[in-house]
Amino acid sequence: MTYNRKDFFFHQAKKENYVARSVFKLEEIDRRYKVLKSNYKILDLGAAPGSWSQFSSKRIGPKGRVLGIDIQPVKLTLPNAIFITADLRDVNLEQLMTEHGIKPPFDVVLSDMAPRTSGIRFRDQMRSLELCELALECAEKYLKKGGVFICKMFHSEEFEDYRTKLRARFSTVDTIRPESTRKESKEIFFVALDFKGAAKK
Repeated sequence: MTYNRKDFFFHQAKKENYVARSVFKLEEIDRRYKVLKSNYKILDLGAAPGSWSQFSSKRIGPKGRVLGIDIQPVKLTLPNAIFITADLRDVNLEQLMTEHGIKPPFDVVLSDMAPRTSGIRFRDQMRSLELCELALECAEKYLKKGGVFICKMFHSEEFEDYRTKLRARFSTVDTIRPESTRKESKEIFFVALDFKGAAKK
């Protein structure tokens, strides 16, 4: 059975001038958890095509900042956002932040990163896990104490292990499958609140 790409959320995103329907996933998370506030500094990993940055930009206001990073270019201009086209695994993120005048720590680290799917479930799940691990590494480096981390994962047997890692670093770890998630999708979002600091090695 094929799904309807141009569903209610697709049309609603167009109506509200967002570049993708995925905005409503973050909107629902923010509505439930109040994670985006005025003047916040946001690190948006896997930002393209940019709907999460668009939503964050509005919520944090003109004095807030968004730094969006993706291997695909983000073709948006927002007054309080900077977009960098780069692979997180191959770039000196700290140097890029300095070059663009953004000083960590961030109040919120977002990761909507997802692998290019192959159709082979196990492979896609493992690639998703790798991106989640990469996002958590960034959060440990650049998230402020008390900050928020939101991360998308393709559900797999590694789900519990990853949640355990988050619980070692955050006071509260919830999961949510937003209403706008397509029915056939295996994605789930972790919402990790009150960062306690990097786990001791």
